[in-house]
Formats: sequence, C-alpha cells, structure tokens
Amino acid sequence: MAISATVRSLSILDDMTALTDVIHAAYAKRAANNLRYWASHQTIDDTAGRVKSGHGLVAEAEGRIVGTLTVRPPKSDSEVALYREPTTWTLCQFAVLPEFQGSGVGRRLHDAALEHAWSNGGRVIALAACRA
Repeated sequence: MAISATVRSLSILDDMTALTDVIHAAYAKRAANNLRYWASHQTIDDTAGRVKSGHGLVAEAEGRIVGTLTVRPPKSDSEVALYREPTTWTLCQFAVLPEFQGSGVGRRLHDAALEHAWSNGGRVIALAACRA
C-alpha cells in the first residue's frame, strides 16, 4: 500500500531529536537482534553531523517526519577510493519508521537523493556507512 508522503530537503527548523528518534525506531528491530548499527544508538549530535556531511532529506506523512536519507558528495579525503571519485556520491543515514516501511516512502527518499546527486554532477551512487 502506497502512502502519500512528501520528500523535501531537511530544514534548519527541523527537530534533530525527532529525526534521531525516527532513525532509532527504524533500526530498533536490528538492535533487538543484537546487530549494533550506529543508527540504533547514535546521539542527536551524530545525527546533525551526518546531515551536515551532505544533503539531508526527510519524508513527511501524516504531519510528521517518517523517514530520512543523507546524500553526500565526493569526499577527497575518504579512506575509500570509490568515495574520492569526483562523480561518486554516497547514500547514508537511510531510515524509515517501521510502520511506513514497504509503503514507498523509502523509494521516494531514494529517488530524491538520486535526483540531487545527478543534478550536482553525480554519476555513480554508493551506499556508505556515515561518519560525521
């Protein structure tokens, strides 16, 4: 079932606590299975730092943020050679509230991230573990 969700750029007016809560909720099942993803326990400062490393996107539905994704430009000082390539952008901090997973919200975030990267010279997209 598709949910009507709007994807937009993160605003300085957005609540980092609420955004961090969305990320924690999205990764809670993994944490309950003893998988220790940083997203399952990151701090509000971690969330803000990760967003600052690129372009933050949020999905809104039912009057609240239900998902997020950060798309990052090439990083010339990255340890990973692929991430240093001038046309490689990375996706990280990808999270959708459990009750919205499978509804198309993640696809909308993904599509918006690709559009942002493409419009800024990106030609290769890689999934990455974010480091602020």
